[in-house]
Amino acid sequence: MDITRHAGQAPLWRNLASRLLNQTAILVGRVVSEALAVEGTHRYQLAVLATLDAFGAISQADLCRRTNIDRSDMNAVVNALEAEGVVTRVSDPEDRRQNIVEMTETGTARFERLKAGLAEAEDRALAPLTRADRRELLRLLRILHDYHAVLPPSAESRS
Repeated sequence: MDITRHAGQAPLWRNLASRLLNQTAILVGRVVSEALAVEGTHRYQLAVLATLDAFGAISQADLCRRTNIDRSDMNAVVNALEAEGVVTRVSDPEDRRQNIVEMTETGTARFERLKAGLAEAEDRALAPLTRADRRELLRLLRILHDYHAVLPPSAESRS
């Protein structure tokens, strides 16, 4: 299915905000994925590196909470990053059941390259928007995300 074309579409379909958000996310996601691929990185790895950059060495469990990545997926991500020398993982001296994950110098260098590549990718993806439009888009997307990211009361009681 070619999502880049819209000629001949019904107005309701063409102007459905939820559809446009989804289709735009797919298209922009491709640009971002290409930028990550230059460094051999994927989104989960980026989430881990960004979290370690922001908060320093933290437990693997805390990484899961801060990134919303499942424990089994997180273990695979940390294993891959550790194998590449991007992070180190050691037992927490205060709680041997936990691992502490820390970014290495290699990881810091990779993260700096990723940030530069992502900035270029976002500039390409958002090229038709002015700086003010970009700020407004981000503001609106945060509102939508935060509204929908909250579990409804019936789901919260089951957690």
